Amino acid sequence: MSNLEIVLVALVLDALFGEPDWLWRKLPHPAALMGRAVGWFDQRLNTGANRRAKGIAALICLTAMAAFIAYLVSALPDQGFLATILTAILLAQHSLAAHTAAVARGLETSLPVGRDAVALIVGRDPNTLDENGVARSAIESAAENFSDALVAPALWALLFGLPGIMVYKMVNTADSMIGYRNDRYGEFGWAAARFDDLVNWIPARIAGGLICAAHGSAKAFETMRRDAPLHRSPNAGWPEAATAAVLGVAISGPRTYGGVATTDPYVNAKGRYQLIPADIDHAVRVIWRSWGLMLALLALVWGIWG
Repeated sequence: MSNLEIVLVALVLDALFGEPDWLWRKLPHPAALMGRAVGWFDQRLNTGANRRAKGIAALICLTAMAAFIAYLVSALPDQGFLATILTAILLAQHSLAAHTAAVARGLETSLPVGRDAVALIVGRDPNTLDENGVARSAIESAAENFSDALVAPALWALLFGLPGIMVYKMVNTADSMIGYRNDRYGEFGWAAARFDDLVNWIPARIAGGLICAAHGSAKAFETMRRDAPLHRSPNAGWPEAATAAVLGVAISGPRTYGGVATTDPYVNAKGRYQLIPADIDHAVRVIWRSWGLMLALLALVWGIWG
């Protein structure tokens, strides 16, 4: 199977089946194994002097290991079956939509339940969030992860097959664990954070474009181009600004991490600030519609050149 055929089938498999709990109760998820590998290097190298150099060496080892394992799997004479299954596992559209929708259901129950649900998908302190803050956080997570958990891994799988998506997920996992600007990880996690920014640069802009195009909104495209650079992240602002414009809401803005409040500007600042669970559900529909456009475009390419 070609890389394009593998990605097309994997996209459908992920959308249909997501992450079956019964399977991951019996087997370790590949992303969890990557997390263990990152943790191993963190415990052994993130100490003493030269932490930045050690972090660079750790990232090189981690990505080389991911690429080597993926190469071995890809070399199996199974017509791409295992590579397709692993690619589907490493995509996360289904679980992204499910976790985001769970925040809406939680908020409909009570604010504490909504906070518990959003704590599973964002890094900020949920106890500082009111109903509006919980909804805003869920929408931001849905938009950003449409890029990080779907568009980016699919793109790298298209370009480089299973090694491409495995290396991407290793980098993304490392960034989520050690890519923080604090005393412990500011040096050791520097390489992971910078490389994650690099491998997500193009996918983030593609993701934002897909969101705008899927909704036929030139206004959303204009808002995205104007407001994406306002975001603290060089990449997250693109899908977030596009989603905010489609929904007609203002997101991003001030938040609290580790007890420290930020003064981040809003994207789509002229949008509505008071958000409700229905806005979260709308965001879920936005990412599914954008997923559908991506699938259709890939299928069209396969039909023409496949």
